[in-house]
Amino acid sequence: MSFQDNTQEVDEKLAALITNSNAIRAVASAVEGTIGPKGLDIMLVDRFGEVTITNDGVTILKQMDVNHPAAKILINIAKAQQEEVGDGTTTATIMAGAMVSEGVGQILRGVPVAKVIEGIKIGIKTAQKTLEYNAIPITGIDDINLKNIALIAGRENEDIAELVTKAAKLVGEEKLKDKNFKLKDIIMARAGAENEVFLGLIIDKEKLNSQMPQEISDTRVLLIDDALEPEEIAPEALRTEAGFARYLAMKEEFKENLKKIVDLNVNLVLVDKGINDEAEEILTDAGVIALERVSRKDMEKVAEHTGARIIKRLGLNKPVEEIQNYIGRAEKVYEDEKSKQLRIVGGKGNPMATVMVGAATEEIAGERERIAKDAASSLQAAILYGIVPGGGSIEIAMSRELEKQRAKIKGMAAYGLDCVILALKKPLAQIVYNSGYNPLEKVEEVIYTQTEKDMNSIGINCENGEVADMVELGVLDPARVKSYALKAAGEVSEAILRINTIIKKRDDATAAQKAPQESPIATGEMDF
Repeated sequence: MSFQDNTQEVDEKLAALITNSNAIRAVASAVEGTIGPKGLDIMLVDRFGEVTITNDGVTILKQMDVNHPAAKILINIAKAQQEEVGDGTTTATIMAGAMVSEGVGQILRGVPVAKVIEGIKIGIKTAQKTLEYNAIPITGIDDINLKNIALIAGRENEDIAELVTKAAKLVGEEKLKDKNFKLKDIIMARAGAENEVFLGLIIDKEKLNSQMPQEISDTRVLLIDDALEPEEIAPEALRTEAGFARYLAMKEEFKENLKKIVDLNVNLVLVDKGINDEAEEILTDAGVIALERVSRKDMEKVAEHTGARIIKRLGLNKPVEEIQNYIGRAEKVYEDEKSKQLRIVGGKGNPMATVMVGAATEEIAGERERIAKDAASSLQAAILYGIVPGGGSIEIAMSRELEKQRAKIKGMAAYGLDCVILALKKPLAQIVYNSGYNPLEKVEEVIYTQTEKDMNSIGINCENGEVADMVELGVLDPARVKSYALKAAGEVSEAILRINTIIKKRDDATAAQKAPQESPIATGEMDF
């Protein structure tokens, strides 16, 4: 291979790295204008003209029309962060963009990729330790900082912070510390609704028949994980005498099962699939409220709240005494005529709260629901893992610690550490820029003041541009959100910097269609 060929190969590999870096940077640029109290919104428009207006990072990333594989890696990691901790995707994306860009810059200057990645790993690990050291534990469900957490994550919507905080108190600290429970799952928003928090559940379904009761007290609940109709029988079986007799027996059995439901004084029936006309008529005459096609998720919530056990259709063949054990209870169930939703209040199982967020229009309802879910996720994360100073201040504190460690690192891995240091300065720089101030000036001012006062909570008050203690201002973030954002940014950077060649995969389906019908062994032709 000639020197010229070797140079061309190196250039091609760097071109792949630069292309990937540009894709990551483009995605980061799309969301960086939304961060901080002065962040702006993004308008997303689909091919049908439907509009979504939001500054929620993960919503923007999920709905962006992205084809580049490197950009998709970043988006998938952001989605994973949203699923795990419910917030912080914008911070993670911005840091990943800065980390990858600086990493590529170091590689173009001659630093080996392996050394850059080694330094990034050291930097992430050291920063995580600094974060853990600075975490402030929550003292309990009445800790005043929880309201501030909800307010910051809720983009300073006072009413949403109030709703989420109230819901957390209704649910209780023990439930919030259950990692299988997600506070965000109890939140919904509706156009025209009033802000509300109550102990109970909302099922977003209308009752099956308008003649069914509007409200029932002393509710007895039966949950059927199937269709409420006779079992089906094959058409060919009906042509035989035995098959037709079986069909008649099944219809009679079904009627008996409906009679059991009525005799057990069940007055609320939720069904996973459909309810046939006969069952609808019998239940309506008996004064039962019935809902069909209720989601599995809603069925499980109702089961937990009322103490009911979900039963299969065949389970109705059991004796009445056994079916009795499947019935749940609640103080009251009623249909909200305006919203066409069913409410279950005062279940005898585990306490469950519901947060209803009101909005003027459907578009605004979607955004307010996203904001409330972020606030709920952050509040729960704070209870589980503690809090840290927000507003980009804790990232600056981490970068200062890495600056101290840099002199102790031998070799070129120090250049990888620089990538993390730069990325950690980026959130504050972007928050300040979005607020109308000079980011370079303000970042250096915060670094100087933190060092001089030995206070890691110093940041910038975005209202006046002055340095301030973020803890005193109530600008706080869950430690877990920051930790996961840092981890996600590091994973994206390592994954992207490792790629030095992009190869388009063969389409196996197309290749199979084009392949000759003869066996390659028979024709004596083999591809390698």
